[in-house]
Amino acid sequence: MAPDPFCIRPLRPEDGPQLEEVYHDAVVSQAPPYYSPDQVAAWAGHVLRPDGIRQAVARGHGLVSCDQPDGSVVEAFALLDPPQRLALLYCRGRSARQGRATALLRGVQRQAHLQGQTFLRTEASQLSRPLLEREGWLVEAEETAFYAGVAFQRWRMVRPLP
Repeated sequence: MAPDPFCIRPLRPEDGPQLEEVYHDAVVSQAPPYYSPDQVAAWAGHVLRPDGIRQAVARGHGLVSCDQPDGSVVEAFALLDPPQRLALLYCRGRSARQGRATALLRGVQRQAHLQGQTFLRTEASQLSRPLLEREGWLVEAEETAFYAGVAFQRWRMVRPLP
């Protein structure tokens, strides 16, 4: 298997501001074909909640994909929080469809396996569900979630780990 073509490194607490930028950019640049303008606005604003990304980063474990060899510019990230849950997987629009999310997903799956997890779970958006299914994730149930009072369809998914 060829090495991943991106600089992938562990997520660090000081990445918080860049992760918020990546999250917001991912939503506003990639969600419009799948979601209404009200849904995109509610989802993009979700990152600004008090219990947003920075607290999840402090609790969780994850990886970032960078453009620079020194790992300074974050283009995508994946976060496990708690260790058996894929909490976040986001990629800037300019870096989408390059294999970054796939590489990160495989990386956090390896991390979880090495930590003794036997499965991962997540709540997938319309945007992430196709990638997750290609990577062996299974839909357990459809559900509705609310961000800023706006309803979103999503899927609870699970991935057994070898």
